[in-house]
Amino acid sequence: MTTAAEKERVGKAAAELVEAGMTLGLGTGSTAAFFVEAVAARGLNPRCVPTSETTARMARERGLQVIGLDEADSIDLTIDGVDEVDGALNAIKGGGGALMREKIVASLSTSVVYIGDSSKPVATLGKFPLPVEVSPFAAPAIQRRLQDLGATVSLRQSADGTGPFVSDERHWILDAAFGEIDDADELDVLLNMTPGIVAHGLFVGLIDRMLISRGEQIEVMARPE
Repeated sequence: MTTAAEKERVGKAAAELVEAGMTLGLGTGSTAAFFVEAVAARGLNPRCVPTSETTARMARERGLQVIGLDEADSIDLTIDGVDEVDGALNAIKGGGGALMREKIVASLSTSVVYIGDSSKPVATLGKFPLPVEVSPFAAPAIQRRLQDLGATVSLRQSADGTGPFVSDERHWILDAAFGEIDDADELDVLLNMTPGIVAHGLFVGLIDRMLISRGEQIEVMARPE
């Protein structure tokens, strides 16, 4: 089965978790897009809080009700993709550039279920460079700080190559290749304490379940007790 087929299969499986009347967090990225398609096809009309402007447009085009956090007292369920995930359900996210909104929506959700194809589980995080969303003013200083922590760092460029990628929140993103991240908890704390970093792609302790598509099967990973 191709990667695209696995993504579609797990997106459809996640859509079966949605119930009528839910307030739903909608993720960003290619796997989450299959989920949005599948939710719209079910016709349940949940209230949806998207994690990016791209996802918001897609949801509206498919007839889903889009709201902001000003209208959502709480979020019942968030479904999103990952760039990679380890056995403790710590993940790296942000390849699509929506990590800040993704982390906010996840933190406000009663249940967080992330989805992915069979390439996403890893023994140790770090194969995928860690996205770090920063204030443009602070970017040079943060790049030096990340390098001091052992990362090879590059400023993400826009798709058309005309300048830095700019997030929906008007920030820049540094992609920090650390190699294997032996202590995700420690790095999470260090980055959270660094002025100028507005969000980073380490998602530690936020995921309740992972659905992984492996060919014809859907594997369920639960957070260790």
